[in-house]
Amino acid sequence: MSVRLDEIDKRILYHLARDARGISAPDIAAEVNVSAGTIRNRIQQLEAEGVIEGYHVRIDYERAERRLTNLFICSTDVPDRERIAKQVADIPGVIGVRELMTGRGNLHVTAVGEDMADLSRVARDLAALGIDIEEENLIQQEYRGPYDAFGPQDGPEGHSITDFMNLSGGAEVVELTVTQSAPIAGLTLQEANERGIIDSEALIISIERDEQMLTPKGDTKMNPDDVVTLFSRTGIDDETISAFSER
Repeated sequence: MSVRLDEIDKRILYHLARDARGISAPDIAAEVNVSAGTIRNRIQQLEAEGVIEGYHVRIDYERAERRLTNLFICSTDVPDRERIAKQVADIPGVIGVRELMTGRGNLHVTAVGEDMADLSRVARDLAALGIDIEEENLIQQEYRGPYDAFGPQDGPEGHSITDFMNLSGGAEVVELTVTQSAPIAGLTLQEANERGIIDSEALIISIERDEQMLTPKGDTKMNPDDVVTLFSRTGIDDETISAFSER
């Protein structure tokens, strides 16, 4: 059963998702012009209705004695999926299980191990439950944020950086979404380079538009909502990032 939310409920969920530990009831109350007691009561109600399922700490396991975090993409029979998912959650080292509705790869399992041998043990435990492992990858980093539709209407135009990866020697790869008001929006890559909007060291290596991957060329025009992957050997500065996100 779905729960109907008003604007106060949505704003509470937005701020708790953004920083549950750092935000306070008076902070939210001041923004939506109600009392702190009202915010506390709403939070309790959202918890009771199951909208707020819990508050979870985010842990960098690589910093914690350099442990490895692995994602197993698995497949299991749909009728048995829920039962098997609960069994998977009990495997030592498993910290997350996600059920997908249908198709192959309908069970995603996140596990932490001291080393590759430990992760191999998790893989054997999964196989013992009759689960097919389709693919597995070490997780480098995971990013989370609040749902923008529940946030302030005059807030930023979403999160423009969806992924940011540091490479060796100071090189960086960053994925950005072009916003409506971005300086680069409406310009070709050649025009952007001529006007100095993009750092000369930054290279656009791919553009995703309408679920299609484009090969960047000089006459390629940048459109709002394009997802752009940038690479730079010397690092990507804030000025370059702002070219895709604000005017």
